[in-house]
Amino acid sequence: MTDEILSEDEINQRANEKARRRKEARDRMMATKTIEKGLLIVHTGKGKGKSSAAFGLVMRCLGHGFRVGIVQFVKGRWQTGERAALERFPELVSIRTMGEGFTWETQDRARDIQAARAAWDEAKRMIADPTFKLILLDELNIVLRYDYLPLDEVLEVFRNKPRDLHIVVTGRNAKPELIDLADLVTEMTMVKHPFREGVKAQPGIEF
Repeated sequence: MTDEILSEDEINQRANEKARRRKEARDRMMATKTIEKGLLIVHTGKGKGKSSAAFGLVMRCLGHGFRVGIVQFVKGRWQTGERAALERFPELVSIRTMGEGFTWETQDRARDIQAARAAWDEAKRMIADPTFKLILLDELNIVLRYDYLPLDEVLEVFRNKPRDLHIVVTGRNAKPELIDLADLVTEMTMVKHPFREGVKAQPGIEF
């Protein structure tokens, strides 16, 4: 049995027909999606890009003129490209960098807990503010992993957030209870990283 030989026009016609059927199926599926609500979004995993993806959502909100609140729980006072860019939109973005670095940098657990509590208090204030459309809680998973904040308290605030508010939580090792509560969870998987080859963190890529 020989393979059927088709002309370019016949190939295009078959491809167009397949595309038409796919579009019809997708249109039927999309017609069933009628719920609109604020999402609890979690970016976790060992791979790079958790915060970067979250800041992409921040930029998307800015493009729609939405107001955004950002609390950075860990990354400390070092200047980052995203912070420098977002500070140009003070009418739309409130960014609070309240961490003092990773635990191995401070080497002071009591101080880390105090900083986490102050950041969480600021986060709760933003969550309760109806003018915000999206809140980014950058590296909150880290402080939850080390039990610097009561997990039950954090989950309760998320359960009772305003219906239309989106909350994005980043950081490795997301708690299973947070994953269960979330609407959207993405796990970043590391396949290859230049750090293993001796390449240091660089502006524009890591910060």
